[in-house]
Amino acid sequence: MADNVSANNTVVVGVDFGTLSGRAVVVRVRDGTELGSAVHDYEHGVVTRRLPGEATELPPETCLQIPEDWRQVLRRAVPEALTRAGVTPDQVIGIGTDFTACTVLPTRIDGTPLCEIDGLTDRSHAYPKLWKHHAAQAEADMVNAAARRRAEKWLDRYGGRVSAEWQFAKALQVLREDPDVFARSDRWIEAADWIVWELSGRETRNVCSAGYKGLHQDGDWPSREYLASVAPGFEGVVDDKMRGPLSHLGQPAGRLTDRAARWTGLREGTTVAVGNVDAHVTAAAAGATRPGQLLAVMGTSTCHVMNADTLVPVPGMCGVVRDGIVPGLWGYEAGQSGVGDIFGWFVDRCLPDEYTRRARERGVSAHVLLSELASEQAVGAHGLVALDWHSGNRSVLVDHDLSGVVAGLTLATRPEEIYRALVEATAFGTRTIVESFENAGVEVRELIAAGGLIRNGFVMQVYADVLGRPISLVGSAEAPALGSAIHAAVAAGAYPDIHAAADAMGSREADVYRPDPGRVRSYDALYDIYTELHDHFGRGGSSVLHALRTIRNEAVATT
Repeated sequence: MADNVSANNTVVVGVDFGTLSGRAVVVRVRDGTELGSAVHDYEHGVVTRRLPGEATELPPETCLQIPEDWRQVLRRAVPEALTRAGVTPDQVIGIGTDFTACTVLPTRIDGTPLCEIDGLTDRSHAYPKLWKHHAAQAEADMVNAAARRRAEKWLDRYGGRVSAEWQFAKALQVLREDPDVFARSDRWIEAADWIVWELSGRETRNVCSAGYKGLHQDGDWPSREYLASVAPGFEGVVDDKMRGPLSHLGQPAGRLTDRAARWTGLREGTTVAVGNVDAHVTAAAAGATRPGQLLAVMGTSTCHVMNADTLVPVPGMCGVVRDGIVPGLWGYEAGQSGVGDIFGWFVDRCLPDEYTRRARERGVSAHVLLSELASEQAVGAHGLVALDWHSGNRSVLVDHDLSGVVAGLTLATRPEEIYRALVEATAFGTRTIVESFENAGVEVRELIAAGGLIRNGFVMQVYADVLGRPISLVGSAEAPALGSAIHAAVAAGAYPDIHAAADAMGSREADVYRPDPGRVRSYDALYDIYTELHDHFGRGGSSVLHALRTIRNEAVATT
């Protein structure tokens, strides 16, 4: 621990802003012990149907959020976590935050979200667009087409295709559908940076969000000439709304303002760490900051992150960014747009009442019941293979106009069999990503899992068997918040770098789930079928899924 940090100031706070809630954790700097935590559920959750107080239906694939919900996490979860930890504000040397990404919003020059300005509260494009906002696929197609025409060098850093989830596709959608909101936006900023602005009073841009979601590579953003080729009026989006100095991870972004101190119960002047993305910051919590350690953060979606010494193009990846996870290494990212969301969809929309009643009578969740029933089946006994595209495909196809498929259904198929097929499909999707890394020459030496799904032993064993590799587990139930706390410790000067802090404060349990050789062989056969379907529907063998999406959108538009 650095000498300039008082022995009495041994605590940091990490805050993780998730999809439905925000979590705060108070952590001892010396060893990463979590002393207290609290969760605050967002009042508005994910806005998909109507804006608050409005009657008009939002278009399909729209997913928005409310900035005040995020502020309430600072007002409620942070003070509660401090109380539960039994620490005083003068013990806290730093606060760090992370956010889902790409969650991005338009603001005024002073950081005020446009959705909070009179006259714009009924305009959907004035609101933050959550990571799972997939309504900008047409704009992503335009971004990609222009990059291919101009042979933009940065395109290979993103596996050859930019996602509809990222900054430029979402900004272009605003320009095309509400040019007035676009013109009135002084800033187009990731929520990860906006929340730091709220805490410190200073606008910053972190290298992680800028690199993976904003196409910032080799010291610059996409050129004005390229942006002009995408669409008229888009040429100034970087210069006018995004450009500014970038801040490295683990560095101080500023000091806590008086206003933010009153919100959080912390001291004014407390160090505020540079913002970060939830999956990337979790690498520190898992002690996975060195080359070859692939971390899968498994929740509503899954994000796969890994460091490497070298830069190579990996087809279909979400990006490779210098210093993107830890300074000095190339950080690779891949992901799946739907994982836990798919399991949740099945339980919420497709489960017979009989199963819901059985789960309630036993006092367990429907997921627990289905997992128990599914675990009793032999591999392949259900006769099913599914494609995990219910929320589109992030990697390796990078196409959010794709949709889910279940092949092999009969009148004898039971709910637990479909549930198992959906779990297997997400595991096959992860295997596709791992193989893409290794086929490109990026070695995966260790698989580590984090996130809410690691609590489901059935799911994790399926993954180990499908991947044919042991899976280690992160040691914390609040890993992203712990990772943010670790970054806060570095920013406050308690450790010289993220590696040292992660070694002292992070943890993981090695090889918790080991593959069974017999099940591995059985899954190899099913994976071959998955790959055949994956390539048929996703790589041009059939355009039926895109045609269905077009028909649906046209029908909704005329309703």
